[in-house]
Amino acid sequence: MTIVAAFLVPGTPLPLLRPDNPPWSRIANGYRAAARALATQRPDVLLVYSTQWIAVLDELWQLRPLISGVHVDENWYEYGELAYEIRIDVEVARGCVEGSKAVGISAKGVDYDQFPIDTGTIVANTFLNSHNQWPLVIAANNLYHSWDDTMRLGEMAARVADKKSKKVVVIGIGGMSGSILRKEIDIRGDSIASAADDAWNRRILDAFQKADVARLKELCPAYVKEAKPDMGFKHFAWILGALGGRIYGARLHGYGPSYGSGAAVVEFKV
Repeated sequence: MTIVAAFLVPGTPLPLLRPDNPPWSRIANGYRAAARALATQRPDVLLVYSTQWIAVLDELWQLRPLISGVHVDENWYEYGELAYEIRIDVEVARGCVEGSKAVGISAKGVDYDQFPIDTGTIVANTFLNSHNQWPLVIAANNLYHSWDDTMRLGEMAARVADKKSKKVVVIGIGGMSGSILRKEIDIRGDSIASAADDAWNRRILDAFQKADVARLKELCPAYVKEAKPDMGFKHFAWILGALGGRIYGARLHGYGPSYGSGAAVVEFKV
């Protein structure tokens, strides 16, 4: 495989819109460190899975060559707008549509003007690909897909890119613990919603850093149940599938709260 890097990153817009806020600056700084690491790899394409692009029938893949616009997050609209411009590697994306079908998953491409790009994809692309240097292949999060389905999609997407001789960076976009604080807070004092959530997040991050896949497979079902990471933590399933079910360690670039929920920027060794 020609995978040169892999990253798990959060989709929350708060570190992008308010990087001056100390609790969120940790994530913004982590994203910037990840961007520098990514740039050294000089990839041909970024394979992206965002838990925030929701699909319910087929697995969807973005096929429009250039997408641009201004987006307002449905939850954090008071913090401002998100302008974006994203290039798509249409050749690889079309291959992923057909590749999905080949692994037993119904799929189709989407290609129309003003398609509603999700916040997570915009945030990750803005931080990691700020000059639009590299094209993306973007996969949707089908609500009915299991962890194993998502692993198969990640594995397939990496294989398609490899067959086209592309140097690949894999990106899974989503949060850690999912407990959002339900009351207004002074954002300067933002923290993980509970000690239990924080402990769970750190347990998973420790297993990442130790490359303990067996431990992760043991922990993840309970982590999903107890800490409620975004969409069953399928953004990690995408990464794990693309990496062939193996990780070789990880570097934690940033960890902190996003209005009570957990957010982490993790670079996996490949």
